[in-house]
Amino acid sequence: MRKVSYLVLGAAIGAAAAAFVPQTAVFLANGAFAAAADTYRQLNLFGDVFEKIRTDYVEKPDEAKLVEAAINGMLTSLDPHSSYMDAKAFRDMQVQTKGEFGGLGIEVTQEDGNLKVVTPIDDTPAAKAGILSGDLIIAIDGDTATGLTLDQAVDKMRGAVNSAVVLKIQRGPNKDIKDIRIVRDVIKVQSVRSHVEDGDIGYIRITQFTEQTFDGLKAAMEKFNTDSPGAKLKGYILDLRNNPGGLLDQSIEVVNAFVDKGEIVSTRGRNADETQRFNARPGGDLSKGKPVVVLINGGSASASEIVSGALQDHKRATLIGTRSFGKGSVQTIMPLGENGALRLTTARYYTPSGRSIQAKGIEPDMQILEDVPDDLKGKDDTPKGEASLKGHLKNGEDEKTGSQAYVPPDPKNDKQLIAAVDLLHGVKRAAVEPPKDAGTASPAEAPAASEPAKPN
Repeated sequence: MRKVSYLVLGAAIGAAAAAFVPQTAVFLANGAFAAAADTYRQLNLFGDVFEKIRTDYVEKPDEAKLVEAAINGMLTSLDPHSSYMDAKAFRDMQVQTKGEFGGLGIEVTQEDGNLKVVTPIDDTPAAKAGILSGDLIIAIDGDTATGLTLDQAVDKMRGAVNSAVVLKIQRGPNKDIKDIRIVRDVIKVQSVRSHVEDGDIGYIRITQFTEQTFDGLKAAMEKFNTDSPGAKLKGYILDLRNNPGGLLDQSIEVVNAFVDKGEIVSTRGRNADETQRFNARPGGDLSKGKPVVVLINGGSASASEIVSGALQDHKRATLIGTRSFGKGSVQTIMPLGENGALRLTTARYYTPSGRSIQAKGIEPDMQILEDVPDDLKGKDDTPKGEASLKGHLKNGEDEKTGSQAYVPPDPKNDKQLIAAVDLLHGVKRAAVEPPKDAGTASPAEAPAASEPAKPN
């Protein structure tokens, strides 16, 4: 069975496993045989309960859903990140990690019950067809979009490359209605965005770690070096704030873009094949030794923490922001044929110095708090951080809950970004302690009128 290791931040959906006792069990030690026999008795109990529900429940149950619920319950009891994915959820996960899909090239959100275009992505079918920011999508292929969830609407707009879809658009203050036919194409999710900050700093924002991430990072750094040769480029800002994680191999490649020797991360699991060390490839450093600042916060998790932890341990970067999420475990995806896949926690990971950040997170070298708007303060009572998740893997006595994850939408108000720019210009700021009334809400965590935008 092929396994694909990757790191994600995700709520538990839950699941279970089946087992059997081989005929060679008679040769096991008495204790092992007794344990196997006890397991068989428990499985028989499960079968008895399933049969009673199947035959005696007041209404005829969906047997497939019963089994899936049992699997979900088994995995939920393990930890928050082990789960069962049915075939559709597995396909969606593959789309997310691959970073490309057949679609239109628009980011959409739901606002006041309406499906609204946030922005068309440059050079995609939607942009070429004339879709504009602010357009309301009121029908998809003749079916009303009213009442659809955001996921349902995105599913209807995605599809096979070269297939067509007709969107009924409502536009402008006059609410003009028009039909726009769009032919789907391969859409690549842009996980890396970059620009030159303050004239001489390469700013790189990684939103998640997909199959496209390292290539995007490499292209951005090459462009910086071409546009700002020699000593003009002062350094790099790597923004990992609110990045939930993604693929393990991509996080390793990102670290290797800033170092060319030494360990990057190690994983240690119950089985020998889950215990591995990953080292930097000599000559992999694309940064040419220029200074690096990494921005992290309470929403930086998993693969983001591998990158920030490795660069911190190697003293290759200064970390600015707030303590990270604290997800220090590895999930292995085990495909189950047509039945989806099992996502199972199989190992913990450790930074080069041997730190486990599980339920503790990574402390920045400079803690800088953002000014949270008054309308967001105190409105978020959702537990934050790995240590606050029910059933999380324990890590000693000094576990820590989450921290501020708010990022101002206007860079002019972004104190963490400003501090990073100042540092690369030689102006060092003192780390600050959280004020007593500091808000901890982030846009993703605070109550909102609309759902987060989704590409399709």
